[in-house]
Amino acid sequence: MRKYIYSFLVAGSLLNISCNDYLDVVPKNDIQTIESNFEQRNDVEKWLKTCYIMYTDMATSFVNQPGFLGADEFVSGQHGREYKRSDGSIYLSGLMIGDGLQMASNPYGNIWKKDEAYCAIRYCNIFLDNVNSCGNMDDEEKQLWSGEIMALKAAFYLELLKRYGSFILVPQNIDAASETAVMQQPRASIDDCVNAIVELCDKAIAILPNQKAKEQVRYAYFNKESAATVKAYALLYAASPLFNGNNQLKEFTNKNGERLFPDYDKEKWHKAAIAADEAIQYATEGGKHLYNEFTDKGTDMLNTIFNIQQSVLDDSYSNPEILQQFQAQSGMGTPYWTPYTKNTVTSIYDPNSVGCLAPSMKMVEMFYTEHGLPIDEDKQWVSNKYELSKEVDNKYLNVVPLNTDVLGLHRRREPRFYADIAADRTYWYRPQSSTYKATLMECHQGETFGTQSSTINSTVPQSLSGYWMKKFTDSTQPFKQYISSNSSRFKQVLFRMAELYLMSAEAWNEYLDAPNEHVYDMLDVVRERANIPKVRDAWENYARNPQNVKTQAGMRNIIHQEWNIEFAFEGRRFYNLRRWMEAPQELNQPLYGWNITASDSRKFYNNYEGPIVVWKKRKFTAPRDYFFPIQSEEVLISGCVQNPGWGGAQQ
Repeated sequence: MRKYIYSFLVAGSLLNISCNDYLDVVPKNDIQTIESNFEQRNDVEKWLKTCYIMYTDMATSFVNQPGFLGADEFVSGQHGREYKRSDGSIYLSGLMIGDGLQMASNPYGNIWKKDEAYCAIRYCNIFLDNVNSCGNMDDEEKQLWSGEIMALKAAFYLELLKRYGSFILVPQNIDAASETAVMQQPRASIDDCVNAIVELCDKAIAILPNQKAKEQVRYAYFNKESAATVKAYALLYAASPLFNGNNQLKEFTNKNGERLFPDYDKEKWHKAAIAADEAIQYATEGGKHLYNEFTDKGTDMLNTIFNIQQSVLDDSYSNPEILQQFQAQSGMGTPYWTPYTKNTVTSIYDPNSVGCLAPSMKMVEMFYTEHGLPIDEDKQWVSNKYELSKEVDNKYLNVVPLNTDVLGLHRRREPRFYADIAADRTYWYRPQSSTYKATLMECHQGETFGTQSSTINSTVPQSLSGYWMKKFTDSTQPFKQYISSNSSRFKQVLFRMAELYLMSAEAWNEYLDAPNEHVYDMLDVVRERANIPKVRDAWENYARNPQNVKTQAGMRNIIHQEWNIEFAFEGRRFYNLRRWMEAPQELNQPLYGWNITASDSRKFYNNYEGPIVVWKKRKFTAPRDYFFPIQSEEVLISGCVQNPGWGGAQQ
């Protein structure tokens, strides 16, 4: 029987289903069958790209992907929450979730709906069912594209797992003529969800080449390395406390009493460790390694800073660290954190900068000292982090002003701090005209990078913490007209090599009774690029508690902090805190910063007594907020159980 475009339904969103994105594929005034859309290669390619487009916006948008802003990495006032532009209001969903404003009636970050994940999965299924019928494609290309779509479908499943936990599997599309009882599928168990992701990835891995073996025009499509990374992530989540032996959710069941969350199984950490190592092997065989290309910036420190920054910004085919990237959609956040500078300084002023997102004090203090240790652990670090002192070491040339008063907190920090954070009275090394210049960050009220208002004002862009973010901002480009000059090249890295090393270190540490050489080695690869001491050298030589590096619990904390630093502001902390079940302790705290309305150092730094609260509206309710609610309407349509704490869990 011929099935028409409008005749397919998706489990979980069973009524009124449409995909507006498909309007770009279906010719006007011509109702086509599914079969006719797979007769010609060009039409098949359009279908393939439509699947990718749906994933790109879901995964890369600072508006639609709550992971970027939903933790405690950024602080923003009402301007960020109420920002309006000419084409309508922008609601940064992550900020709303962080404030505890998630809701079941109209959830923020909702992908469990008719035009999001399940629509995309439907399109993937249609592609896999029909691609082989195309008459002007060779079998090799059909197989290649099928492998990409398998990996993409697995990635959609992974997004559902991260946000909702258990979800509805759709191995095949359900015909619209089916009975309601057939359409209303139950949620699968966590184990079944993860197994489905792994199965899809294994099939894709067997088909796909390494990225370097693909045509350059297709380097952003799924490859062997990125498919293996999706698999490794799924198994890492499955092994983590939120999904593995979670006593808070052991009574959560489908309507028939089937448990959705499993008992604890230590072997899951072993599976995750092996998967991470396999992904590393595939990536290494494909020529991937951490970005370390700059050697000409004048000092080792500056070379390291530029390498760290470009690891997520160099969007060229030759970037050796990127495993998967996509062109960012309209919600890419660069305008929101680019400094809104004093408009009289015309050499750096960019009127397109919104400047309403700032690094929180928690993240400022998260980064290590120069010895690769937490700031309160390093026994040789500065004597007082909240007082002024002078830097005299030439290794910090063009990073921190020498022989000048600088806040202790901003001195003798690791290169990733200076790569990611623009702090008061430190330098931001950027080109101006034809030459690079170390631009001094002057962030007091009325100064170039400070607020121009004498009050906290929700109607103007302000950095509430007194810091600006360098990450995702290309330091090879000048400040002036940065947004307008680079609007067409904003890309978002989906996966990069560094996370495979951290996955391996974490999984092996949890599986073994005590850390071994492999755990240390995986962590040291990341630390070496950051130009800080190896983990054992750092803790044994400089730490107040050197024993921490020798125990599983101690290494767990070290690995978690390495995740927080290496992937600061990249959307990992939001989900990591949940899977580690550390969110209640971390996400119920107010956010701190400096007194941004002060025009002198003493008042700006709160009389050198420490930071002040700049945002109080923070709320995480456990176990409810570990997972997003399924929209109430979707629960009624699909008949599935709601996530605990959101009402109607056992309807």
